[in-house]
Amino acid sequence: MFKIIAGSSCDLTKEMQEELDITLIPFKIDLDGKEFVDGKNLDLINMIDVMNGSKEVKTACPAPGDFLAAYEGDEDVFVVTISKNLSGAYSSALVAKDMMLEKNPDKKIHIFDSKSASAGETLIALKLKEEIDKGLSFEEIVENMNKYINEVKTFFILESLNNLIKNGRISKASGLIANVLNFKPIMQDDGDGNISLYEKVRGTKKAFSKLVEAIKERGKSTDGIRLVITHVNALDRAMELKEEISKNYNLKEIIVVQTAGLCSTYADDGGIVLAY
Repeated sequence: MFKIIAGSSCDLTKEMQEELDITLIPFKIDLDGKEFVDGKNLDLINMIDVMNGSKEVKTACPAPGDFLAAYEGDEDVFVVTISKNLSGAYSSALVAKDMMLEKNPDKKIHIFDSKSASAGETLIALKLKEEIDKGLSFEEIVENMNKYINEVKTFFILESLNNLIKNGRISKASGLIANVLNFKPIMQDDGDGNISLYEKVRGTKKAFSKLVEAIKERGKSTDGIRLVITHVNALDRAMELKEEISKNYNLKEIIVVQTAGLCSTYADDGGIVLAY
């Protein structure tokens, strides 16, 4: 028996959570001193409204004790975390693993660094469930998943740079210039869990067109594979992107999911994350 655990940075619908039988451990979001706890009880639209008017955006990853509590039980455990280069969640999960193995040395726990976020983690969690359902051993699943994670590609389109300014990830001057000139940065994973600039495009429509092209340019075959699009309060735009991708690629399926709290703060209102 296996248990799947992930941070709330793994964006899933309620139906997907039930299908995966996954335990999501919440991040915390601080907006000008007002704390929001990610998860099913979060009023996301209210949080986004508060976020849009806030001057400071901070997030806190789950503590080791949160993971330790989730590790309890007879099952062996698989954990999917946001990239360890973006958050301390991976480190918290490792500390909790050591604590659990001290009292239960026979328990198997493996922590997957997704090297991604949001849609990337969603993709990995879905693949993990498929591997478990094949009846493979713990070690076979780890081997297959590590290979899969290294093949996952992730892109981000940010409608606004405001939150990156608020949390200090880019300078206020650079962000304001980009906003005034209507630059829409297309970001990508660098293959090692960091986010890098893929290209700056002026205007949302051009950014979407470039993103569709970028899927091919990244050099990974798309025939018969799954693609996940997550969005921050932007369902119509996500569905438009889905339709455009469907016209250009022979995919197995395209899944569209609303981001939860944590990834909404990073992608910001109107943001889109894509992984395949």
